[in-house]
Order: sequence, then C-alpha cells, then structure tokens
Amino acid sequence: MHALVIGGGFGAIASALRLRAKGYRVTLIERGCELGGRAQRFERGGFRHDSGPTVITAPFLFEELFELFGEKLSDSVVLVPLSPWYRFVYADGEHFDYGGTLEETLAEIKRIAPDDCDGYLKLLKHSKNIFDTAFTELATQPFDSFLVMLRQIPRLLKLKSYLTVWELVGQYLKNERLAQAFSIQPLLLGGNPFQTTSIYSLIHYLEREYGVHFVMGGTHALVLALKKLMIRRDIRIRLGETVKSISTVNGAAVGAVLLSGEEIPFDLVVSDADPLHLYSSMVKQQDQSRLCRIKRARAQLSMGLFVLYFGTLKTYPNVAHHTIWMGKRYRELLDEIFNQKVLSEDFSLYVHRPTATDPSFAPPGCDSFYVLCPVPNLSGAQDWSVEGPKLRNRIVAALDRTILPGLASAITEDFYKSPQDFESEYLSKHGAGFSLAPTFTQSAWFRFHNRAEGLKNLYLVGAGTHPGAGLPGVLSSAKLVDSLLTNIERQFI
Repeated sequence: MHALVIGGGFGAIASALRLRAKGYRVTLIERGCELGGRAQRFERGGFRHDSGPTVITAPFLFEELFELFGEKLSDSVVLVPLSPWYRFVYADGEHFDYGGTLEETLAEIKRIAPDDCDGYLKLLKHSKNIFDTAFTELATQPFDSFLVMLRQIPRLLKLKSYLTVWELVGQYLKNERLAQAFSIQPLLLGGNPFQTTSIYSLIHYLEREYGVHFVMGGTHALVLALKKLMIRRDIRIRLGETVKSISTVNGAAVGAVLLSGEEIPFDLVVSDADPLHLYSSMVKQQDQSRLCRIKRARAQLSMGLFVLYFGTLKTYPNVAHHTIWMGKRYRELLDEIFNQKVLSEDFSLYVHRPTATDPSFAPPGCDSFYVLCPVPNLSGAQDWSVEGPKLRNRIVAALDRTILPGLASAITEDFYKSPQDFESEYLSKHGAGFSLAPTFTQSAWFRFHNRAEGLKNLYLVGAGTHPGAGLPGVLSSAKLVDSLLTNIERQFI
C-alpha cells in the first residue's frame, strides 16, 4: 500500500511516520524548500530565528514518534524546561511571572492579588477535569459521526464548555491582570478568549502536567531530527513540489496531480493542507458532502499574524525567554482584531528571546528576537505593503520605551512576515495564522473531520481539523488518523 502525505508541517511529519510504522510505503510532498510548515528557520547576518512555534508543551507526543521505531527523542534533541514559562508585562510596568513550580506560581499570585490564590487552585482543578476529558480522551476520538458528538454533550455541559475562556476564568479570578494572564492562551491557537469555548482552558493543566520546554537549536532543530528519522525509515520526501489536486474515481481518492502536471497514483492520501484550501482548490465539488460545503461557507477564521524578526547589537539579560507584553486595552483590542477587522494603533505582543536559553541564536554580545503581534486576517483588507512598515516602527518604538530600552539604535537585520505572506507561503485562507478559529461551533464534530467528508481514502490532519491548532493538537490529529486506519484494518482481519 502506497500512501501520500501532502504538506510538511508537524501533522504531516507525524502522519508519515505513523503510516510507515504501520507498513505503508510513504511519499511526502511539500511545496516549500524544507519540512516544518510554519516551523521554518530564518538566518540573517548571524542571527537565527524560529519562524513558527517556539515552545513544546507535550513532549510525550514527540517521544511517541521515535518510540514507534525503537528510538529515543532524547538521542536526537535536547529539551530544556523553562522557568518562568511566560512573563506578563503590563502597560503600567507591573509584571507577573507564570510557570515553574506550583509554589512559585502561587507566590506570584499572592504578590499581586492574595485573594486569588484559592481561586487559581480551583481553576487549575477545573482545568484538570477538562484535560482528563477533552485531551486525554477526546483529542484522539474521531468526531465524524454526530452520534458521537451527542454522547459527549452531557460531559461537555458538566465541564461548562458553553462558557467562553474569559467567562470561566472570571468565575475563579477577580484580579483583572491575572484574569488576562490566564485567559490569553487561546490566542496562541488563533482564538479570541471572549469567543473561544472554555474547553481550551485545558491548556493550564497541560502546562502544569508536562511543563513548558524549549528545544536547543530551536523548534526547527526538532523538525530536522524528525526528517532524519523519516529518511532512516525510507520515507520518500519530495520538496519544492506542489500538489494541485486530488485524483478521484467513484468517490475515492486514488492519487494526486502536481502543479507540474505529473500524475501520481496512491492508495491513501493524508492532507496537512489548510482544509479551506483543500476543499476549495484541490477536491472537486461533487466529491464533497453537503455538510462540508456548509462548513466552508460558514467558516470563521483565526486572526492574522504580524511577526517581526530582528537582532540587537546588545544583550537584554533581564528579559525573559518568553514575554507577553500587554497593551492598555484587552477586550476592546481583541474585538477590533477578530470582529471589526481593524488594525488598531495599539497592540499586545508575544516577545520571544531564545538567546535567554540558547546563545547560539545570535553572535556574541547580541540577542535574537521574534515578536508576534495579533492582527486582522486579510478579510480586513489592510494593505500590508503600506501598513507593515508602519506597524514595524510602532512595535520598535513601544519596546524601546519599555522592556528593550535603546532598541531603536540597537536593532539590526530586521524583517517581518504579514498575513499576506501566510496566504502566499502556506496557502492559508485570508492569511489566517491558525486556520479555523477555535469556537464551540467549530470544534469536534463541527470542525472539518479527520476522515474526509464525501471522499473515501482521504484523511485530514493539522490545525484546521479536529482537535485543533497548536503542536499538541496537530500531533494528536495524526494519532487520530492512525487509529481510524487501525479500525479499518481490523475489519479485514
């Protein structure tokens, strides 16, 4: 049996390895010049940057991929636990260090709002209950049958999944700063905390259970380690080639047509492409179910991302590995980004300083930075050739007067990626940073199914399908497809 994997992101890589472990002959085709999807590596003037995910929160999912072949992740990469996990810096200069031990987190909460210590412990307990159900049980549970969804509704209601993340956090924490800090996680998956289902509050317990880690050499070092594993296991990797369409016969996927015109037959296809691109450009309308077409028409996308990369000709030793730089507004800013699609003058930022842990990211005496700014996706109609340089300057000025004094004169080798780049480089609809937004009506059965809707022998992995975005989500989607195929194989035994 010959399987095709479309794309080179973590969902595709994990799928290729799992298919190979099941005995399939596997070919992976990626349109970029390197594997990794959004997890690329940029190098400019001696400075190195990860382009995508910067943290590992569920290392066991990577360990499983090596264990499939009797190998160990630790023999290929070094994972370093971080402490704090994130430093929140507020507009008035106050900060909150989140992560490390539970005692350290409680000490920080006590310093800011002593009355919220008990509330945090209750929130963590609720998060564990969500985690035990939504992650441990349901992240690899196929939701291609509505009956499966119906059976889960009582449990989801008991977990208060009808609440948003903000509403759930607000039931336990009263301090505004802490409520912001403990509700912001959906943004790392493309969701608005005021609209994202509270199921995603499981992230609190996920971080507490497994910690937050950094891969020495960067996340792309992990991509390269997985690539070597794939090569050792005879997975064929074809880079710089684009799959144009899925070939079908009698409602079943039987191969692929490349942009070059080459036609390749396959017995099975796993797609890591954005589902909206897959179903609008790669799969014929008649091969899609009515439900699939409805999901396409009603899709609500995640926000866009503006990512500024730069080096500095000095070091900032007091800046944490991860900093969440909070602007003056929270709810209002998110409403403008997600709903009004307005590019505001103000912003909040995710600042990544990998040289805090791995000095090899920059020349001696220098630092490397990656600054992520949530912005409207391309449905906001911003002209990024005009707005990009302006936003770059506003970000540099804001950091210069706060956590990176002297940045305006120390910055070097800077460049940025806008939603326009996400659309052209990753074929992401409207340049959305995380495909579908993680709302309740776009989760589980309501999200694009892992078993294609309307077409046999086609499976979906990645951020736009169940269980969702983020490294744990996309790796779990590959694990889910593995289980679907195992169930099919059992039917013929």
